[in-house]
Amino acid sequence: MTRWAVRRHRRQHAVASLYCFPHAGGSPGEYLRWSDALPELQVWGVHLPGRTTRTAEPPFTRMEPLADAVVSAVPFAEPVVFFGHSLGALVAFEVARRLRERGGARPVHLVVSSCPAPPLPPVRHPVHTLPDDELLAEVERRSGEPLGHIRADPGLRAHALACYRADFAVLETYRFRPGDPLDCPITVLAGADERWTPRAGDWAGHTRGPTELRLVPGGHFHFRHSRAQTLRALRETVLTKKGELRWTG
Repeated sequence: MTRWAVRRHRRQHAVASLYCFPHAGGSPGEYLRWSDALPELQVWGVHLPGRTTRTAEPPFTRMEPLADAVVSAVPFAEPVVFFGHSLGALVAFEVARRLRERGGARPVHLVVSSCPAPPLPPVRHPVHTLPDDELLAEVERRSGEPLGHIRADPGLRAHALACYRADFAVLETYRFRPGDPLDCPITVLAGADERWTPRAGDWAGHTRGPTELRLVPGGHFHFRHSRAQTLRALRETVLTKKGELRWTG
């Protein structure tokens, strides 16, 4: 365990390690609570600079150095499964590509949640350049959740703004560079009420393995509002009914 990857429970007999990459402004703790519902998996939260206990470290603002840093810092325990939500899905995807290129512990399954496939369309109205109050208002609009606790605490507000601004910069400046497809299956997980229509076929060109789409109740943050259904879909995606890895390559 390093400061880049944290866990809540140690699963000595886990069939795989599930590494969860957070969304913009997210933290690893949100995913560590999944451990109780996924006893067959060793759940890890990827802990990026600029949040929780790493607020003293400047957050990354570009995808390439971020993905490179994750690959260099995290000793991935095989077999590896990646889960990423929104921005986290793109980070997980780029980390998986780098692990393949460098001969590292390549994931046996990639689950991309609420994220369109690269290349992404150009960003017409960047969020990361907005004034502070407008940026927080846009985060509230996208998440559907009030941020009154952040606005009321000057220290928390400053840290949150730095994290949101950097994470949105990573997302909005991301430029996909074509390369060889992955070998692992890719599952697209999304809320049934997403503002966009997810399509597994868009991700099919990024892997030689199979792709599938799993819809769960809720919108963009389905893993918060429909947590049980999201975790059930994740478990059924990754594991067989006997608790073994569904895809073994």
